[in-house]
Amino acid sequence: MKTTQPSSQPPAADLEIKDAQLIFKRVWDELENDVGRENLHFPKELILLGGAPGSGKGTNTAFIRKIRGITSPPIVISELLNSPEAKKIKADGGMVGDEEVLRLLLRALMKPQFRDSAVLDGFPRTNVQVECLKMFYDEMISLRREFSNTPQAHHFRQPTFHIMVLFVDEAESINRQLKRGRETLVHNAEVRESGVGELEEERNTDFDPDLARNRYRTFKEKTYDALVSLKQIFHYHFINAQAPIDVVQQNIIRELAYQSSLELDPRTYDILRLIPLADELVREARQELVNRLDGYQVEHPELLRAVVDFIQVKMMPIIKRYAVSGRAMINSEDPLFVDPVAIAILIDIFSERGFRASVDIHRQEVPERFDLTTGRIETREKRVYRMMILFEGSKIRRG
Repeated sequence: MKTTQPSSQPPAADLEIKDAQLIFKRVWDELENDVGRENLHFPKELILLGGAPGSGKGTNTAFIRKIRGITSPPIVISELLNSPEAKKIKADGGMVGDEEVLRLLLRALMKPQFRDSAVLDGFPRTNVQVECLKMFYDEMISLRREFSNTPQAHHFRQPTFHIMVLFVDEAESINRQLKRGRETLVHNAEVRESGVGELEEERNTDFDPDLARNRYRTFKEKTYDALVSLKQIFHYHFINAQAPIDVVQQNIIRELAYQSSLELDPRTYDILRLIPLADELVREARQELVNRLDGYQVEHPELLRAVVDFIQVKMMPIIKRYAVSGRAMINSEDPLFVDPVAIAILIDIFSERGFRASVDIHRQEVPERFDLTTGRIETREKRVYRMMILFEGSKIRRG
């Protein structure tokens, strides 16, 4: 019987980590020696945008920059690698070496225009790059601690890394790549004929289904897994990019809506996150409002009708008079509102109809009888219900 001796070779993952450590140390030491440790200034916020070929990274990069208020241009890794060798590798659907990618990227990130935020398109794409990214984050934290009590502290802020992945399936990716190829050929033909405009890059992968498929599978087997591995470390968002562009962008807005999670110190955010987000409450508010109004009809039908009559007869004429301003203040002493349920009904009715209503109860002691013998004054409580109704006013054309 033949026995198999255990392999003395370390697992591939261990080799990749060791390779990443060597690569990162070479690049970092070189950078530190060139500019000095005190000058290693990097953006506070990095949005790392990854996506399958044809997922719309180019289109959505501009959209993300707009909603995040980022004025600096995106750092597109493929544009950093313009050597003939790099172009040949990309044309075949492959990728450029990790060390060169890291070297070019870190130097780009030190440019003053990226002081606050930067969008990275196409990084990380491999497990080695993922490990380098982790080490880069650790170095930024180390720099922050080192310079926290120095005049340089404002250059070393709490870093935030934000991972966003746009995903389409293989068939959709291939279709979009080939469609882009057809559109590029038409565009370039028009430019050559008219002499107007700029020629667009003609990628081999946009014309050959096999190369397009290979490019997608390279992403799926290497880049996608690399990005997913960061899910437990950094802010991570998965966007289904197969939907129409307006739906995709609404999903992006929702993912990036709560900017505090990106800008606050993590310890601060951990405390604040106990308070629910406004959009979470709003999503459920409409159904809850409907349930309450239906409940009034079942449990307090006469009170509901009385409040509706009060609004129609006594409030709406005043509200209409102030329709231009979109603001009406109405005072009432109607005993209908002694019942707090009536106040709740009134506010909910206005909310359902698109108004914003609030009611403030002003209490005042009013003399009712004076005893001449004892000098005692008897009073009664006067309640004034101050109702504020807000709505979108008329847009009057001026000028």
